[in-house]
Amino acid sequence: MRRAVRVLLVIVVLLLALPVLLLGWLSIDQPKSSGKARIPGLTAQVNVGFDSDGIPRIRAQNETDAARALGWLHARDRLWQMEQQRRVGQGRLAEIVGSSGVGFDKLMRTLDLYHLAEASYEHLSPDTRALLDAYADGVNAFLDKPSGALPIEFQLTFHKPEKWRPADTLVWGKLMSLQLTGDYRDEITRARLLTRLTPKQIDDLMPDFPDAPTTLAGLDWTRFADALPPPLGPKTASNEWVLDGTRTDTGKPLLANDPHLGLQAPALWWLARIELPDGAVRAGAFVPGNPLLILGRNDRIAWGATTTGTDTQDLFVETIDPADPTRYRTPEGSAPFETREERIKVRFGDDVVLHVRKTRHGPVLSDIEPRLASDTTKAVALAFTALVAEDTTPDALLGIARARDCAGFREAMRKWVSPQQNFTCADSDGHIALVLPGAVPVRKAPPPGVPVDGADGAHDWVGLIPFEELPQTVDPASHKIVNANNRAVGPSYPHRLVDHWEPPYRAERIEEVLATTPVQSVKASAALQHDNVSVETRALLPLLRGAKPVTDLGKRALALLDGWDGTMNRDAPQPLIYAASLLKLQSLLWDDELGDLAPTMHGFRPEAVQRILTSSRAWCDDVRTPAIESCDERLTRAIDESAATLAGAYGSDPAKWRWGAAHRATLAHPLLSMVPGLKQLIDISIEQDGGDFTVHRQASGGSRDLVRFDSVHGAGYRAVYDLADLDRSRFVLATGQSGNPLSRHWGDFVRRWRDGASVTLAGGPEQAAAGKKQLRLVP
Repeated sequence: MRRAVRVLLVIVVLLLALPVLLLGWLSIDQPKSSGKARIPGLTAQVNVGFDSDGIPRIRAQNETDAARALGWLHARDRLWQMEQQRRVGQGRLAEIVGSSGVGFDKLMRTLDLYHLAEASYEHLSPDTRALLDAYADGVNAFLDKPSGALPIEFQLTFHKPEKWRPADTLVWGKLMSLQLTGDYRDEITRARLLTRLTPKQIDDLMPDFPDAPTTLAGLDWTRFADALPPPLGPKTASNEWVLDGTRTDTGKPLLANDPHLGLQAPALWWLARIELPDGAVRAGAFVPGNPLLILGRNDRIAWGATTTGTDTQDLFVETIDPADPTRYRTPEGSAPFETREERIKVRFGDDVVLHVRKTRHGPVLSDIEPRLASDTTKAVALAFTALVAEDTTPDALLGIARARDCAGFREAMRKWVSPQQNFTCADSDGHIALVLPGAVPVRKAPPPGVPVDGADGAHDWVGLIPFEELPQTVDPASHKIVNANNRAVGPSYPHRLVDHWEPPYRAERIEEVLATTPVQSVKASAALQHDNVSVETRALLPLLRGAKPVTDLGKRALALLDGWDGTMNRDAPQPLIYAASLLKLQSLLWDDELGDLAPTMHGFRPEAVQRILTSSRAWCDDVRTPAIESCDERLTRAIDESAATLAGAYGSDPAKWRWGAAHRATLAHPLLSMVPGLKQLIDISIEQDGGDFTVHRQASGGSRDLVRFDSVHGAGYRAVYDLADLDRSRFVLATGQSGNPLSRHWGDFVRRWRDGASVTLAGGPEQAAAGKKQLRLVP
């Protein structure tokens, strides 16, 4: 009934606001899920059964036929997502969206990601190339004869997709490397902060930052930062733990994994199970646009991943040769820039011509901004391990899917290039393992955390860490492996990975719960994935309780924090009071020092607040604001002012405030949610528990107004793998299988995702029959 009402409302809105698109909208059919469809190139019929959630069980005679079927099914369910991904990677977004896409296109053309993706195809194994070719055949079979009109996004933009190519798949890996490795933006932030703060002050806000060099003079880093498009998404946060049989109720390993990325509708991931004649199985999270299983299990092993956060990017400030601006200085003398011209087509506008330069370190990013590009003295180049043609990461993914044990899994990881990840494995023989594969540079000297001089060669890369020397372990004595983006290696590790690791709060909570439940089950680990205790509150709450509010409202709000254990429950007022007070306190502690750079420190920084209030109280000795010169007075003001703000939004009784009212998981469509009237009709956002530092991560990244703390970053996919019976493994998505807001599978997972429910991807005839839908894909 609700679906029928939603469809009716959408049609009404379009009748009123978008009549020119009505015919195309009404012609949209539900995806073909039964009967027969033809895919040229198939060697045999592929049978696809759908369960009640629209999740397919694909039975194919070989891997390439399965890839063709996947291509057709992905295009059926998520064609716009696939189109958007490849357009971003190609640097051709402006052809669809106009001038708003030029910034992204400039960056992607400068990095040359798509040409690198095309070149990497030649470095892949024949088996991987065959899968990529077959997948493209499947996508194109759908494009040639779609099961109904193309998705509404194509009609709204009057856009027709081009044929799919293997490079369209490969460029997604480059985009993920760029998203999950944001070191160069951190270097720019630190360079900007150095114009206002001392190195000691920066260390208070961003720990592990050494003294800065003096090579930054004369460069406008704020202009540089403003010229860059927004990041593709948050770069870190995921959870994983793997336990051997001595720690589980079955005597076999258990592996839990929930990768955290930006929340959207549809979710990035798409669930499927593939069965091959030899008994081989692939089940788990695919990404539409790619035939390779990213996270999941086969019939013998399961695997998961979190982001390491390794520093695999450096910015080099190149010195332009004053005698010849087409050259730049190197330790060996003057060298010519490599140059090329890129023409960006802009919908409803003139073409943009971009002149791209490249040095021995990499592409010149400063050319994105016209005034910086015209600088005749300096240019800023990016070195990045993902900017190579010899990228065999897809070979690694295929090797993982074929591995029979964790030893084979480890061997497959030799092919992994970027981004570096913390990969865990568990196999049916009882082994567990961790390996951190990827290309990690070895430098002449440790990087200082800011852009460095490119002419002297002092910080040049001189090689990569050998695979055998990358962090890895098999069957540790602790019988467990835990990672939540926290520090992956100890001080004795001989190589540098990164100076600043993510806060350890989620990992600490996981370890704490595992210690109190020494024998784990699938159910217990699924519950741990939804744990809402935010452990950083244990250090901060005593500090906040030291405030002495002067308003009655502030006193009542602070009193509610007494006895609160840090559980971020959506029906409780304490998480809202805590979050608003913390952000207000941060603003009072350092915004006056940062001035217009204050937005660079936006977001929750509990470790910085704790440091300032305990050991770096000089931040509070500001003669420019004598009325609030002490830390205690700023703390009091934070409580009173944040309470007043919350009262204006949620009423005058703090006991009736609710975290969920301010904290909704934002599951918005990147295009349709911008259409007037449609946003509310297709919105599947939902009130959420959790916070930025809970295992059940639902991160807002802060709040501009201290009123809305909507979650924009969390686990779009969760899985718990049971190696005693892999068919008992549990899975859930944040949204649903379909990218069509009119489909019953647009958001049918949302409440289960929020409340901790999940499904299996078991096989067998009974599972296929349960959905009562069978599709035959024939040559």
